[in-house]
Amino acid sequence: MTTKPKHHKTTKKDLLQLYRDMLLIRRFEEKAGQLYGMGLIAGFCHLYIGQEAVVVGIRDAMAEGDQMITSYRDHGHMLACGMSPRGVMAELTGRSGGYSRGKGGSMHMFSVEKQFFGGHGIVGAQVPLGAGLGLANKYKDNGQISVTFFGDGASNQGQVYEALNMAKLWDLPTLFIIENNQYAMGTSLARASAQTELYKRGESFGVKGIQVDGMDVLAVREAAKKAAKHARSGKGPLILEMMTYRYRGHSMSDPAKYRTREEVNEMREEHDPIDMVKARLLKEKWADLDDLKALDKEIKTIVNDAAEFAKTSPEPDPSELYTDVLLEVEA
Repeated sequence: MTTKPKHHKTTKKDLLQLYRDMLLIRRFEEKAGQLYGMGLIAGFCHLYIGQEAVVVGIRDAMAEGDQMITSYRDHGHMLACGMSPRGVMAELTGRSGGYSRGKGGSMHMFSVEKQFFGGHGIVGAQVPLGAGLGLANKYKDNGQISVTFFGDGASNQGQVYEALNMAKLWDLPTLFIIENNQYAMGTSLARASAQTELYKRGESFGVKGIQVDGMDVLAVREAAKKAAKHARSGKGPLILEMMTYRYRGHSMSDPAKYRTREEVNEMREEHDPIDMVKARLLKEKWADLDDLKALDKEIKTIVNDAAEFAKTSPEPDPSELYTDVLLEVEA
């Protein structure tokens, strides 16, 4: 990622909100990493640190009623959708106060209220489901779009191509967002994909694609607004390849020895999405260092409160083993 970020138009209010939303995700994920280290979060835990600009920029371009669905790296998406930090953290720790009442954990949380449909642990499984959400929107003619996130590794899954084919065949109002963080688990994109320009993956189906600097939240928002207008106007699906980077390992159990410390430090120092917005706020004199420190303190208070809520929320009652298994309906 060597291109210099463009100077996208924005306002003080918008930029401060984008900064706050990204900072909330960053601080939340840092706290989740701490709780994992303390043994309070079990199983798999995939952090979103470094990729915050992608979901925040796209969410800002979505309209009321639009749906979002993603993979197991999902905490940031939940927070961007407005889901409660308390409820998300409680679910991470397997407590009854969580969004799935402590039975879903890190990878399986949902909120119909916020139009967030998961959180999916099977690589690429959310992509045909996202197309299905688009089909429902088209059937209902409600003017809404579905936004489906998946990674560069998942882009090689066969079901992704089946979903792209159907989405274009029926011109479904859906966006496919490829979060290209350069590594599918521990394998670099170049070693796993014959075609490394992932925005071109839909060409054989007639699905257009755009490559975007996923470390620049304003670039993401601008591209997402155009893409959403395209999908909402009946022109069918679109692929947005977000060039981004994760600072931590694939999951908390990954030491990330497949890349150098210098590579990670370069991305942090030269392309960090939060630092870029901070620099713009200071340059435009829309905030000073004291303002931003106060905001950081406010967000840390929210995150610490979420952690305390999670710690004190009770574990699910054993009877919960038998709930949410079958749905009984009248014939």
